[in-house]
Amino acid sequence: MEFVKLCQPIFEAAIRDYHVTDNVDTPISNPYPQGQIEHDLYLKCWIDTVQWHFEDIIRDPAIDPAAALVLKRRIDKSNQDRTDLVERIDSYFLTVYRDVKPLADATINTESPAWAIDRLSILALKIYHMRLEAERTDATDEHREKCGAKLRVLLEQQRDLSQAITQLLDDIAAGRKYMKVYKQMKMYNDADTNPVLYGKS
Repeated sequence: MEFVKLCQPIFEAAIRDYHVTDNVDTPISNPYPQGQIEHDLYLKCWIDTVQWHFEDIIRDPAIDPAAALVLKRRIDKSNQDRTDLVERIDSYFLTVYRDVKPLADATINTESPAWAIDRLSILALKIYHMRLEAERTDATDEHREKCGAKLRVLLEQQRDLSQAITQLLDDIAAGRKYMKVYKQMKMYNDADTNPVLYGKS
């Protein structure tokens, strides 16, 4: 089974499940057992969905500055959780392909499989929300048409990205490409590398 065909319904389920309450404080109820890749894919898209709504909320021009600071901290943590999870998904791929011997002329890709899957999750969110805009009954015909045109582009992008991910995984499995994963090494969250933080310690 193509990996993207596993991803897509899981992403759509996570987005749909979140929007039952449409509340950033709703606890996640992951239907997949921990330790399975499906669990991590569902969690990945749930984190993305919550963060999507964090980003909406923080752009409210009337938001209280103190509340905005609390929300900024939550966005920072969400970003770190997302990065950690992408790296865990890449570890899954490293395990799957650990016995593949790269060909002599094998090349490296510009991004790892999990970072491409990250983009696929974000695309699922964009498609969900753009479809809502394209179908809004309280909006003008012009708005719906404009959003409908954007939706068609997003769907095309989803097909292209899905095909590219499938090709990448096929190439890794055949030894035509090889994986090399670099940790993100975010410095601003680290008390040893952020001068504002280590200057206060």
